[in-house]
Amino acid sequence: MDHKKMGDDIVRLVGGEANINGLVHCATRLRFDLKDSKKAERETLEKHDGIITVVESGGQFQVVIGSNVAHVYAEIMKNRDFGGDSSSSAESTGEKTSVLSKVFEIISGSFSPLIPAMAGSGMLKALLTVLTMLGWMSDTSDTYLILSAAGNAVFYFLPIFLGITLGMKLKANPYVAGVIGAALMEPNFTGLMDKGSDVSFLGIPVVMMNYSASVFPIFISISIYAVLDKLLKKIILKDLQLFLVPMIALMIMVPLSAMAFGPFGTTVGDWISSGVTWLIGVSGILSGIVLGGFMTFMVVFGLHWGFTPITIQNIGVGGDPIEAMAAAAVFAQIGVAFGIFLKAKKNKTLRTLAGSTSLTGLLAGVTEPIVYGLILRYKRVIPIVVIAGAIGGAINGHFGVKMTAYVFHNIFAIPVYTPTVVYVIAIACSFAVAAVLTVMFGYESKTKDTVSEKNESVSSTSVESTPVDLPLVPETNTTEIKKEQIYSPLTGKAVALSTINDPAFSTGAMGKGLAIVPEIGEVVAPVDGVVTSLFPTGHAIGLTTNAGTEILIHIGINTVALKGKHFNPVVQEGDIVRQGDLLIQFEIDKIKEAGYETVTPVIVTLTQQEVDVFETTQEHVQKNDVLLTLVV
Repeated sequence: MDHKKMGDDIVRLVGGEANINGLVHCATRLRFDLKDSKKAERETLEKHDGIITVVESGGQFQVVIGSNVAHVYAEIMKNRDFGGDSSSSAESTGEKTSVLSKVFEIISGSFSPLIPAMAGSGMLKALLTVLTMLGWMSDTSDTYLILSAAGNAVFYFLPIFLGITLGMKLKANPYVAGVIGAALMEPNFTGLMDKGSDVSFLGIPVVMMNYSASVFPIFISISIYAVLDKLLKKIILKDLQLFLVPMIALMIMVPLSAMAFGPFGTTVGDWISSGVTWLIGVSGILSGIVLGGFMTFMVVFGLHWGFTPITIQNIGVGGDPIEAMAAAAVFAQIGVAFGIFLKAKKNKTLRTLAGSTSLTGLLAGVTEPIVYGLILRYKRVIPIVVIAGAIGGAINGHFGVKMTAYVFHNIFAIPVYTPTVVYVIAIACSFAVAAVLTVMFGYESKTKDTVSEKNESVSSTSVESTPVDLPLVPETNTTEIKKEQIYSPLTGKAVALSTINDPAFSTGAMGKGLAIVPEIGEVVAPVDGVVTSLFPTGHAIGLTTNAGTEILIHIGINTVALKGKHFNPVVQEGDIVRQGDLLIQFEIDKIKEAGYETVTPVIVTLTQQEVDVFETTQEHVQKNDVLLTLVV
C-alpha cells in the first residue's frame, strides 16, 4: 500500500487542506474535524482501496482504515499543520450541534491521541503481571520497578497529558494547559497534603486531594481556562500577550483548580463512578447484558466515549467493571468473524477477510474491520453478536469482573482482569456462542446462501453459444464449467470501466464489470435475486443473485451530491426481484443539466467462488441483453 498516495487522496476527498480544522488518529481510524463535512466525498472515500468505511460521529468525520492508520496519518501530517487557531467546523459552517455531541467530540478528541500510549502502557502492566505470577521477576527488583514506572507514567501524570490534548481541542495554548495539570502534580503542591486541613490560599481554605490519574478535575479546569485564554487575548495588547496571557492564566487557574475546580471535579467523578457501581450492584447481570450486548453499536455511534472518563477514574481506585463487561462484545465480534471464516468455504475473498480480521481482533483487540467489513455488511449476524456479547457481559457483570489497567481487549491483556478465571470463561462463551451460531444459521439470508438452480452446469463439449467471447476449453468430458449470466440493466452504449472518471471504478478496485452510457432513464433487474442495498439517494442499488453473486449498479458519477433529486426507486431493500423488473427511474437530462455524468458502472463486487468475468463484445446494448458472463 502506498501510504503517501492514500493520504493525499484522503485529504483531497475530505475537501482539501482548507477544509480541515484538525486531525488525530486512534487505533484504526483518522478522525477529522472538518469545517464543512458536506464538502467531503464520502461515497468516493468508502470505495477507495484500503478504506473500510466512513463514519460521522461525535462531531468528527472518521475514515476507518485499520492497522495502517498510523502510517497514513504520518504521511498526511508531513509538511502539513492542521489545527492552529481555526474555528471549529460548527462555527465555520453555522451548523448547530447538540450539547451531547459537542461533549463527546471533546472527550474523543482529547483521549484519541493518548490511546496508543495508554494501550501500550496497559499491555506492559499486563506483561509484568504475567512475569511476576510465573515467578520470573520479583516485584521488588530494580528491573520491575523501572518497567513499572514506564507502565504507570501515563496514568499517574494523566492530568498533564489531558491538559495538553484538551488545550489543543479547545483551541487554547496546549502547553499552558499542560502546566495547569502539572501544577497539581508538582512536589511543592503535593507536599501540602501532609498539612491536612491547614492549607489555605490568601486565607481561603484549600481542600487538598491526590490528582494523579484523575480525569474530571482537569476537564473542568481546562474548559474554564480556554474561555479565560480567549478573554485575555482580547483585552491585553498583542505585544504583551507572549508572557502576560500565560502568566495571568496560571496565576488564576492553578489556585482556582486547587480551591474549586479540582475538588468539584473529583466529587463529580466520584458521584458518577458510584452511580455506575450502584447500578451494576443492583443487577450485574442486566448491566452486563446491556453493555456486552450493545457496546458494538455504541462504538459505531461514538457513544462509548462517554464511558472513557469513568473507566479511567475507576481504574485509578482499584478497577473498572464497565470495560470488563464491554470486552464480551469484542470477543463476540471476533467469534462472528471466525464463524464466517468457517462457513464461507467457497468464497476465498470473504474467507480471507474473515480469517485475517479475527486474528487481528484476537491478537490486538482491533475489531473495526470486523464491525464495518462483516457485521454491518451481513446484517443477519447482528442478533448473533448481541446475544453472544450479552452472555459474556452478564457473566462478568454477575461476578464483578474488573479491568485494572487500560488495555485493548485481546488475549494478551487477560491478566489485567480480575477474577481472571471468570473473565476467561465469559469471553470464551461470547466467542464460542458467536462462532457456533454463525456457523449454524449462516451470515446471509437463505436466498443468498442457496446456490441458484439457474447457475448452469455444462460439460466443455456443450457450452452454449452466447454473445460473449469465452476462452477455448480443452475437449474433455471430465471438465465442467459453471456459468452465470448478468443481463444489462440499461439501454445504451457499453464502455470499459477504465474510461470512467472515477478511480474507484476505473482501477477495478470495486470489482470487475462494464459501464453503460444510458439512453433511457430506467434501470431493470439484471438477475433474479434480492435487493440487498438501496442508497437513500436512489442513485445506486445492490443486488445479490440466487447464486450469491453481489452486483452494484451506480447511476452516474458523484451523483450522491444530488441528494435524491431526479431519482425514483420503485423497490425497497429486501425485495425479491425477477430479471427485467423495474428498479429505478431517473431523469437523464436533468442530471446532466446539474453537471453530472450519467455513465453507469455495473460491477460484480463479490461472488461465492473465484470466477472469471467476461464482458459482452457489443458496443450498444439493450436492457435484458447479456452483459457479463461469470465462469467458474
